[in-house]
Amino acid sequence: MENNWTTLSIKKIYDNPWITVEEDKVLNPSGNEGIYGRVHFKNKAIGIIPLDENYNTWLVGQWRYSLGEYSWEIPMGGGPLEIDPLDSAKRELKEETGLIADKWQNVMRIHTSNSVTDEEGFVFLAQGLTQGETEFEETEDLQIKKLPLKEAIEMIMNDQLTDSISVAGLLKVHILVESGKL
Repeated sequence: MENNWTTLSIKKIYDNPWITVEEDKVLNPSGNEGIYGRVHFKNKAIGIIPLDENYNTWLVGQWRYSLGEYSWEIPMGGGPLEIDPLDSAKRELKEETGLIADKWQNVMRIHTSNSVTDEEGFVFLAQGLTQGETEFEETEDLQIKKLPLKEAIEMIMNDQLTDSISVAGLLKVHILVESGKL
């Protein structure tokens, strides 16, 4: 498909170490002038679904400042754009759960909110798990919960787990497990 948008100008509105917010003056597909706000992320979103031989997984819970509420999620974090997402996934899993995996599979590439942001995410399945010590960052005050994968899916169905990367990744892994592909 071809791009039916024309960018007339780009104005940087805000910039910090994690994001840049821009306002673009555009011609939309109908040829009318308008504005488009965009959030550029300076990291990749990296999510990990640890899965043991009994189909248990791990979630992390934390207060999400931007939402103003507590959130249960798969272990996740940001990975620098120039670093292989798998390397970032290995770091994040160890940091947030203490787990080390000897088998990794990229199960998903995802755009988190493509109407306003260019954030690209990756979800990895981690298996062959060994428990070690966590290495939380100073901004992390996490609870760690080990539970059956089916209970994590129930949390999604009951709106107790709402993070988009977690929902998409867990549902995909659940479908792979149920179909016998894992």
